[in-house]
Amino acid sequence: MIDSLVIGAGGFVGSYLLRQLMEEGHWPGATKLPHESLAIDGVEVYDLDLGDQAAVRRLLEAERPAQIYHLAAQSSVAVSWKKPELTVDVNIKGTLHLLEAIRSIEDYFPRILLVGSGEEYGYLREGACPIAETEPLRPGNLYAVTKACQNMIGSVYARAYGMGIVMVRAFNHIGPGQSPTFVAGSFALQIAEIEAGLRPPLMQVGNLEAKRDFSDVRDVVRAYTMLMEKGIAGETYNVGSGRAVPIRELLDTMLSLSRESIAVEQDPARMRPSDVPLIEADTSKLREDTGWAPIYPLEETLTDMLDAHRRNFGI
Repeated sequence: MIDSLVIGAGGFVGSYLLRQLMEEGHWPGATKLPHESLAIDGVEVYDLDLGDQAAVRRLLEAERPAQIYHLAAQSSVAVSWKKPELTVDVNIKGTLHLLEAIRSIEDYFPRILLVGSGEEYGYLREGACPIAETEPLRPGNLYAVTKACQNMIGSVYARAYGMGIVMVRAFNHIGPGQSPTFVAGSFALQIAEIEAGLRPPLMQVGNLEAKRDFSDVRDVVRAYTMLMEKGIAGETYNVGSGRAVPIRELLDTMLSLSRESIAVEQDPARMRPSDVPLIEADTSKLREDTGWAPIYPLEETLTDMLDAHRRNFGI
């Protein structure tokens, strides 16, 4: 019998969270979409579409996990501009289906972690960084709007129904295996492809001036499990490094790790319709309530990302 369930474990973060839970002695289960692939020894895997509320209820009633980590999301800002209806369906309706399914099961009171995003803060007033959880939300893209809505729903359900919901605003997290849809994943893949001789020594990039708070995914999932144990129900916690890094610095660090001399070219197709210039987390609430602190320095994370692609290409 599982004691924890990771909803939406087929994405980037899921496998890291599952391994973290097993390291801590848990018996986790995981859900994924039918077209996704997920196989980790010791983990029970279920196909589940959050659009089917009855199926969500059947799974939870059968397994009754004491902890539920809600990772399922359409998590790309770029995709949210292109597919706003999909983003709303997954990020808002999916969350409602999950919470309503839990609420409908008699004598069932799990702890729930709802994972949102630092993008929710959006366009910040001058002097707002580092951003505390009390900062007003002014989201600047469709993805951020849906995550802000998820957070509000979680807060209402925690207060109205006494549910053990803890909410997270996770800032940019990166690591080996991240999709090239995201900036660090794109940089790592392009450099590895150049080193492998699969493309000319020219990188395509988007906006390099935006500043973002990057954390290693392995640090992020530790924060999640610590919040599940020690976070206060109904509260929201920032998860991030506490230091904003310009995308240009991220790129320069990766280029310095490359084995080739690489030129850089800005690609208009990679520019977003709207881009928040600076996002940096105040993580004092997380640290005070859980004792969490990051372990992985940025250069080590970027090196690990490049090395993972190099192994895939046999270089």
